[in-house]
Amino acid sequence: MPVVESRGAFPFPTRWLGYYGVFCFLAVALWGCSDPLRLRTSSTTGTAGSGGTDAGGGGAFATPSGLGTGGSLGVTGTGGVAGDSRPSAPASSLGTAGSMGGTDGGGQVGSGGASGVGGSVGTGGSLGGAGAGGSGGSPATSPPDASAATGGSDAPLATAGTGTGGTAGTIGTTGGMISYAGTTGTTVLQEIFAATGSMATARIYHTATLLPSGDVLIAGGYNFSGGNLASAELYDPNAGTFTPTGNMTTARGEHTATLLGNGKVLIAGGVGGEYGVVYASAELYDPSAGTFAATGSMTTARISHTATLLPGGKVLIAGGCDVRGGPLASAELYDAANGTFSATGSMTVARVGHTATLLPNGEVLIAGGEESLGMLLPASAELYDPSAGTFAATGSMVVARQYQTATLLPSGEVLIAGGYDFSDLPLASAELYDPATGRFSAVGSMPEARAGYTATLLGNGTELIAGGVGGEDGEVFASAELYAPSAGTFATIGSMITARVNHTATLLPSGEVLIAGGADVSNDALASAELYQ
Repeated sequence: MPVVESRGAFPFPTRWLGYYGVFCFLAVALWGCSDPLRLRTSSTTGTAGSGGTDAGGGGAFATPSGLGTGGSLGVTGTGGVAGDSRPSAPASSLGTAGSMGGTDGGGQVGSGGASGVGGSVGTGGSLGGAGAGGSGGSPATSPPDASAATGGSDAPLATAGTGTGGTAGTIGTTGGMISYAGTTGTTVLQEIFAATGSMATARIYHTATLLPSGDVLIAGGYNFSGGNLASAELYDPNAGTFTPTGNMTTARGEHTATLLGNGKVLIAGGVGGEYGVVYASAELYDPSAGTFAATGSMTTARISHTATLLPGGKVLIAGGCDVRGGPLASAELYDAANGTFSATGSMTVARVGHTATLLPNGEVLIAGGEESLGMLLPASAELYDPSAGTFAATGSMVVARQYQTATLLPSGEVLIAGGYDFSDLPLASAELYDPATGRFSAVGSMPEARAGYTATLLGNGTELIAGGVGGEDGEVFASAELYAPSAGTFATIGSMITARVNHTATLLPSGEVLIAGGADVSNDALASAELYQ
C-alpha cells in the first residue's frame, strides 16, 4: 500500500497579514481559527408517508428464510389498517418458539406501514428490512440488536422493499457502527469516527508523518500556552497511544515534514522564536534512535512552502513566504545523500498557499496559491520537470483558489477541492487535473464550502474530507464527506467527535485514518485524536 499523507491547509490567506511581517502573520493566522460523533443507535425511522392502506392488499409477508423454528418475520403490520389479518409466516428456524420476535424481525411495522403494496421483505427477509405495510407509509424503527432472539445470531440485512409509495427507512446493524439508509431499496454505507488516545501536547500547525514501522511522528506546531513547540511524539496504532520522542533542535510550526527513502524524516523551514522568526534551518528525525539532528540549511528561509519527494530521492522545496511575508517564486532541492540544499529553477509565478502533487510521470503539479501579498490570486498551474530542473506553465484551474487540497487519484488525475477565493470566502467547488491533456475540468462540489480541512486518499480509492472552517462567520466543522471518483461527487458521511481546523490526517496501514490536534471552536489547540474507521 502506498504511503499517503495529508495535512490541513493553512486556513488564512496571507492578504490578512498586510505588511506587518511574520510576527503579525502568525498572530493573525492563529486568531481567526466552530458535532460530536453522532452515535447511531440502530437506525432512524423513515418519514411517514401519506395514505397508508392495509397491510394485505396483495403484499405477502416473506416466506420462511431458514432463520429458525417458531418465530415469524412479523405478524400483521400495525401501521395503516390491519387489513386481512395475515397470519404469521410458516415456521422457520431461529431457535425455539419465536426467535426473531413476534411482529417483524426488524421491529414492528410503524404506523403507516412501509414498503407499500406488493412490497415484500427483502432478500433474506431477516432483519425486517422495510417490512410490509400500507402504500405510502414509512418503515418500522429497527431494533438495536438483531441478535437478541433465543439461540439466534445476527441475521443478514434485508434489502429495503420497494413499494408504491413511501420511502424505506433506515436500518441499523447491531451496535450502531454502520448504518444502511434505505431509500426505496437502495443502501448507502455510513462510516464513523472513534476516539483514540490523546497527544501529550495540544498543538496546531504541526506535521504528521507515517513511518516505515507504522507509527506516526507528530512534530512541532504551536499552542497558545507554550508558543512554538520543539516537542515531538509517536502514535502507536496497535496500542492507540501517543508517547514522547526526542525534541526537535528548533521549536517551529508551519514547517514541512517529508519521509525520505532512508526512513528518516526531513523537517524544513517554518516559523518560531519569540518574534516569529522564519527559518532556513532543517533537521532530520532518525526513527531508530528517536532523535533529531541538524542537517544543511535551505538557500532561502521560508514558511508555508511545499515539500515533495521526487523519484530520485531528492526533495523539491517550492514557494512559501519569506521573512517579510512576501510570496516566493524560488525553489530548491534537498539531497539526502549529502545533506545539502541547492537552488533549482524558479516557478513562473510566486506563490503561497499553493499545492504540489507528484504525478505518475515524475513531474510535480504546482497549482493555485496567492501572489504578491494578496494583490493577485492566480488560477494558473505549472509543472516541474526534475530532469530539466525547470518549471513550465500548464492549463489553468477552473476557479482561482488558495489553501486548497490536492490529491493524486488512482486514475492518475489530481483532485483539487475547496480553499479560499479572492474574497477570502471558502469554496465548495472542486475540479480534476488530467495530466494527459494538461487541463482542469469541474466536478461535483462539496456539500460544505471549507478550507483548513484535511483530504486523505483511502485504500478503496475514495477521498476523505474532514473538518476545516467555512461560512461567513468562520464556523469550525466536525462534518466529513467522501469523494467518489467513479461518480465525481461528494457525499456527507457523518461527523468527527470534535470540530477542528488545521489538524493532520494520516492514513494508517490498517486503512484507518488518524485525525490529530488542530484548533477547536474556541480557538484552543487540541490534544485529542480520533480514528476514521
